[in-house]
Amino acid sequence: MLRSVPQTIVMATIVATALYVPVGAVIALVAFWLFRVPLESLLTFGGWLGLFDGAVAWWVVLLVPSLVYAAYMMPWSGRES
Repeated sequence: MLRSVPQTIVMATIVATALYVPVGAVIALVAFWLFRVPLESLLTFGGWLGLFDGAVAWWVVLLVPSLVYAAYMMPWSGRES
């Protein structure tokens, strides 16, 4: 089981990276429509972080559910030949 942890992390990073733009766009649109939160304020967590740091923080936020998804979807049994 421990041998597949690196594969699970790689799968989660790929999923988080692939979902970064579409999920971020949905979150930004919903935040703007419902609460009138500007994109820069959303990305920087209200000015607490810079733009780059905020983008990395949002990627990490998406990485957490991606890790859960990857751990659930990873075939834990041995590879079949």
